[in-house]
Amino acid sequence: MLPDLVLGKLTALAVLSPAAAFAALGAFLLLLRTPSERVVSGVVLSSLSISLAASLVVWGSSVLSPHAFLPVELGHWFEASGYAFDVVLLVDRLSATMMVLVSLIALVAGRFSVAYLHREAGFARFFLLLALFSVGMLALVSAGSLDLLFIGWELVGVTSVLLVAFFHERAAPARAALRVYITYRLCDVGLLVGVVLMHEIAGSSRFGEVFGGAAWPGPAAAISASGATALALCLFLAAMGKSAQFPLGSWLPRAMEGPTPSSALFYGAISIHAGVYLMLRAAPVLERSPAASAAVAVVGALTAVHGTLVGRVQADVKSALAYATMSQVGIIFVEIGLGYYRLALVHPFAHACLRCLQMLRAPSALRDAQEIRAAHAGDPLPHLGIASRLLPAPLVRRVYWLALERFHVEALQQRFIAAPCMRLGQAFDRLERRWVAALSGVAEREPGGAVAGSARGERAGAAAPAVAAAAAAGAKEARS
Repeated sequence: MLPDLVLGKLTALAVLSPAAAFAALGAFLLLLRTPSERVVSGVVLSSLSISLAASLVVWGSSVLSPHAFLPVELGHWFEASGYAFDVVLLVDRLSATMMVLVSLIALVAGRFSVAYLHREAGFARFFLLLALFSVGMLALVSAGSLDLLFIGWELVGVTSVLLVAFFHERAAPARAALRVYITYRLCDVGLLVGVVLMHEIAGSSRFGEVFGGAAWPGPAAAISASGATALALCLFLAAMGKSAQFPLGSWLPRAMEGPTPSSALFYGAISIHAGVYLMLRAAPVLERSPAASAAVAVVGALTAVHGTLVGRVQADVKSALAYATMSQVGIIFVEIGLGYYRLALVHPFAHACLRCLQMLRAPSALRDAQEIRAAHAGDPLPHLGIASRLLPAPLVRRVYWLALERFHVEALQQRFIAAPCMRLGQAFDRLERRWVAALSGVAEREPGGAVAGSARGERAGAAAPAVAAAAAAGAKEARS
């Protein structure tokens, strides 16, 4: 077991190394010209290598001392109205394991991206967002308080949206990023309310103070059962959005519009497990609330069934992998709801490594499937499964049709969640324009820059000469 001071410095190094790369690369891009691809990738990959090395040392120390629970104080950020925000990290088995997973997958995806995005116009932008994502995810998994976890959570969310819209010259990635953004915004309210509730119920947001400082997963939290249920459900709402749980997971296949490395990094390996980590960290709260644990297990089971049925009928590789990921994460939530926390920690590590490999080689999976099909061209088709042989044929056809339509979840979300949010945003936009126009004494302008109220008159005035010319031509033909 290394000294606490050394462990604290290594943990801080693992988090701050990608932050330094992001700051240096971002300042260079703002003040100077874009550096070469070798410089950009070298800076980011070197920082991720340092982060991985530090994380491995911290993880090795936590394995040798499994009961370690070490808060790492990094300083005082600000204080307002009696509230002090202290930057504190936490070293234990859960955080050390997740730090290794995050830094390892980020390094692998970054190395793969060097060749995959070669001569791409957004090469530097991708690696800049990769560094920012690594900072956010490492801060999330190593946070010693729910306040700091919320900051990392938001950094992961903003980089997810920006990388989904990486190919912004096409309309589909922009629409997919908007869907991801709406889902994240609505569900992140749960985490924000959870932060406030933890302060109100326990008087602090530090995990060491609220959960008693015991080694993870620890005993039940020393808070009331009703307070634990409310807190756990708020955190679970945020986890449902980030981990694409039913019925909020329709954004996941749309998010595959981003580059393949970002799909592997976010939605195959790391970001999709952020909600899993949040629930694992909140294990003492779940132990105090059987109702919340049951809700986690039920939603996870529904997600696993939904992802399995829909994933079997997908026609493209990325969508099939997205629903396979969704089903596996649902199973992990079932394990958490049943109290198998250690199993639920091993499962994401294995699943993230496997799914990252599958995502990275997704472009060549179609060729592999064609070769396998050609090799077995004369063989009889395999049986569809036990359920298809036991259930009535009309029911099987009905379920198959519903799976093709993804059980209409996307249409319902579009009608009752996405569309109302868009209409509300447009209404606020119109209200803001009218308010600014009234205060400034200038005619209100439309989003395209035209003056409202006079745009229709301008269009009518522009059309008048054309109408007059057409009338004159008609009269000339009549005379002739």
